[in-house]
Amino acid sequence: MRLKHYAIAGLFAISAATPMVASAADVAAGKAKAAVCAACHGANGISQIPTYPNLAGQKEQYLVLALKAYRDKQRTGGQAAIMQGQAAALSDTDIANLAAYYASLPAGGK
Repeated sequence: MRLKHYAIAGLFAISAATPMVASAADVAAGKAKAAVCAACHGANGISQIPTYPNLAGQKEQYLVLALKAYRDKQRTGGQAAIMQGQAAALSDTDIANLAAYYASLPAGGK
C-alpha cells in the first residue's frame, strides 16, 4: 500500500511541475506591444533579415524564457546586446503577452 501512495504522490508532483498549456496572456495587448519588434522580426513575425529569427509560431513558453533571459542579461552573444536593450523595460505581463501573440501567429507567416 505504501508504494501505491508514493506513486500517487509522485504523479501529483510531476503534474504540479509541468507548465500549464493554457495561457492567460492577452494576445491583443501583445500585438500592440509588438510594434517595436517588427523592425527586426517583421510585422507578421517573419523576419526579412536572414540573421534575425522568425517569431511567428514559436512556442509560447520558449519565447517567455528567451525574453526574460534577455531582460535579465542571462542570454549573451550574437544580437544579445540589442535584445537586452529591447527587453529591459518589459514586465512579466508584457513578456507573457508578446509570447502569446507571436505563438498565435502561423509559422509560415500567412
